[in-house]
Amino acid sequence: MSLEGKAAVVTGGGRGIGAAIALELGTQGAAVAVWDLNLEGAEKTVAAIEEAGGRAIAIGGDAAETVSVADAAARIKDALGPVGILVNNAGVTTYALFPSLSEEEWDRMIRINLKGPFLVTKAFVPDMLDAGWGRIINISSSSAQTGAPALAHYASSKGGVIGLTKALAMEFADKGITVNTVPPGFIDTPLLREGLPDPSAAAASMPMKRAGQPEDIAHAVAYLASDGAAYVTGQTLSVNGGRYLG
Repeated sequence: MSLEGKAAVVTGGGRGIGAAIALELGTQGAAVAVWDLNLEGAEKTVAAIEEAGGRAIAIGGDAAETVSVADAAARIKDALGPVGILVNNAGVTTYALFPSLSEEEWDRMIRINLKGPFLVTKAFVPDMLDAGWGRIINISSSSAQTGAPALAHYASSKGGVIGLTKALAMEFADKGITVNTVPPGFIDTPLLREGLPDPSAAAASMPMKRAGQPEDIAHAVAYLASDGAAYVTGQTLSVNGGRYLG
C-alpha cells in the first residue's frame, strides 16, 4: 500500500496514536504534516519519520481555532502542496460524573473534539475536490459506541465525529473522496494513562485481555488512506480488541 506522491496531515501527531499514524503514513511514502498544539512533540515525530527515510514537517498550533487552522493550512500547502489525506486525530479526554459536569467542560470538549475536525476538514477539502481524490479519516472513540460513565461530554463529542463522518461520506461519495472513522478502544497511550494510571487492570476486562497499541490504529488508518480502500466510505472500522462488536 504505497502512498508515494501523497501529502498527508495528521492532527494531534505529537504523541500516542497520532504519532504512530504519522509514522506509518510516512513509512508508506506520504509526505506528512505533523500538527500538534505541542510543537516539540510534533518535531519528535518528524524526527522519527525522517530517521525512517520519510519526509515530514512539524506544525504547531490549535487545530480547533479558526485563525490558527487557517495559518497552519497555508503553511502546510506551501510546504507540501495540495493535501490528499487528512487524519483528524487531535482530541482531549477528561472524566466528570454528569451531575458535576460543567458547561465549560462540555463546551471545551465539543470545541476540540468536534469543531476541530470540522474546521480542519473545511481547510483541506477544496484540495481534494480539485484533485478528484481524497481520504479523510476521523479518529472517534469506542465510548461513543458503548457509552461510558463519567464521559458524557467525551462520548457525545466523539459520537458527533461519527455522525460527521457519515454525512461527509454521503456528500463526497461521487467526488473521489472517501470519509471513514476509526474508533479506538482501550489503546495504551499517554492520554489513557493520564486517566487510568494502571491500564493493565482495566484491560483485563476486555475480550482480548490486553490493551491495544497505537500501531494497531495506525495500520487501520493506513489502509483507509490507500487506494485499496477506494470503495470503502462512511464506515466505522472498530479497532478495539472486541470491546464493541458491530
